[in-house]
Amino acid sequence: MKLSWKPLVAGLVGIAIVFYILSIWWSVEPNTLEPQTLNNNAGQPVVGYATTTALIDTIDTLLNKPGGWQSNDVMPPTLFMDNMKAFEFGALEQARDLALVMRKEFSRSQSQSTADKDLLEAHVKLNIDHTSWLVPKAESEYADAVVLLKMYRARIADPANTDAHFYARADNLNEWLKEVQKRLGSMSQQLSVSVGQEKINTELAGDSAARQSPPGRSSQEIKTSWQQIDDVFYEARGASWALLNFMKAIETDFADVLKNKNAEVSLRQIIRELEATQQPVWTPIVLNGSGFGLVANHSLVMANYISRANAAIIDLTNLLSQG
Repeated sequence: MKLSWKPLVAGLVGIAIVFYILSIWWSVEPNTLEPQTLNNNAGQPVVGYATTTALIDTIDTLLNKPGGWQSNDVMPPTLFMDNMKAFEFGALEQARDLALVMRKEFSRSQSQSTADKDLLEAHVKLNIDHTSWLVPKAESEYADAVVLLKMYRARIADPANTDAHFYARADNLNEWLKEVQKRLGSMSQQLSVSVGQEKINTELAGDSAARQSPPGRSSQEIKTSWQQIDDVFYEARGASWALLNFMKAIETDFADVLKNKNAEVSLRQIIRELEATQQPVWTPIVLNGSGFGLVANHSLVMANYISRANAAIIDLTNLLSQG
């Protein structure tokens, strides 16, 4: 009996087409989330509800978007889809930073007060390796963190509850903004070196007695590998998406603080720059042309928006630090 290869080839082609369609569908980035508020019995907004909800919804969106959590998938087609995995990691890092500050700052009245038990456990679960797929399973741990955050949100919304708090103060907000500055500064640098540059060693500037180990060179040539350019771009895009969700919520919960410091415009400028990072990418790949070449450089464009957002955050922290 003569063996025909046509059915086998047709089947493989069909599987490839299905995988291709799934990869496109599962690569669609989630929309920006809008802040949610809740009024108490006195008709006043529950302080902290918007920020906590933004954190909950950001994590929940990452887990339940088309394709679910993809960073720990070991089967095709997601095995070969690195852009969405980078997006997830960038957003997760921002969620971890906010969860940490909520545990250390937003939920505590002073340095001697105890950490909230739900926020403490939620932060631990969010720090599970995002690529872990067996024991523990990353998405299961993150889903548990969402449940714990919802429990904390329910307690701060309950006027009869006295063991859960959210303090919207200028010093607390500044602590989170300092974490954001570090993240954005690092992302901007990673994006900028897509074309390569000579970096001058300024690590010990400002202190003649400072030393470092191992001794650093006066300058060095740094450049992002061509294999990592799209990953860096989408990680920054994911981080900006999550940060935009959080900034909109912060604008709601810290409205009185921002008004008192005359800093509303500064926060709106940050939101505007972050919104620009979410513009559609109209090419099938991340282009990496030279700075003034014929081909666009998406990384440099993204670095520009992130640097502008970071500059606005620095201005905001200065305003909040003023008496």
